[in-house]
Amino acid sequence: MIIGVLGANGFVGESIYKKILKTNKDTFKITRENHTNYQKKKFDILINSSMPSKRFWAKNNPNLDYEETVIKTNYFIKNYSYTKFIHISSVSARCQLNTVYGKNKKLSEDLCLKIPNHLIIRLGPLFGKKLSKGVIIDMINNSKVYINEKSKYAFTNIDWFSNWLSKNLNQEGIMEVGPNNYLTLKDLSKELKSSSKFEGLIDDQIILTKHTFDTDAKNVIKFAKDLQNEI
Repeated sequence: MIIGVLGANGFVGESIYKKILKTNKDTFKITRENHTNYQKKKFDILINSSMPSKRFWAKNNPNLDYEETVIKTNYFIKNYSYTKFIHISSVSARCQLNTVYGKNKKLSEDLCLKIPNHLIIRLGPLFGKKLSKGVIIDMINNSKVYINEKSKYAFTNIDWFSNWLSKNLNQEGIMEVGPNNYLTLKDLSKELKSSSKFEGLIDDQIILTKHTFDTDAKNVIKFAKDLQNEI
């Protein structure tokens, strides 16, 4: 099977690429630097993991976020050859349609719905070895968090997700993938003994699904504490 991973240098894409490569040697790393080299290649599966994940950056840069999220997705759909298109999206496409980030994620999904053979995966907040931004980092650094402390987050381990995806490439439609439970930001802050102040609206990032996934949002606690000790 010939598989291409768009955005394979990113936090999500690199994890997906490395995991799939272990069982499928015909997996190609497609990046900003080499993407034009693969436009004539025929892929069985093309995975788009190239969209930005910076919600607050999107708010301040709406045009750039639209370009990186919607325009690029449309470009990949029209300029690559594939049998199946897998699009890595965010639960923000459902629960944050009042934001630039959520609107653009939804618009990118709408483009994928026009493809006969597609899989759209919505993820919640992610954590993993190369995490460099987000509420976990803010709490470790005791920085202000611009989200209400009561917000519910279905924290998802990126390695767990990449492993799940490698075994479920045959899925179709729209799926929200991640823990069936959640942790509030207040709960995580207490575990970290963080002095971060919270300010903002409730921003629930939970997984709505009929499926049961073998992962736990509370796994983020050990990850965050280990990272805190390293810093």
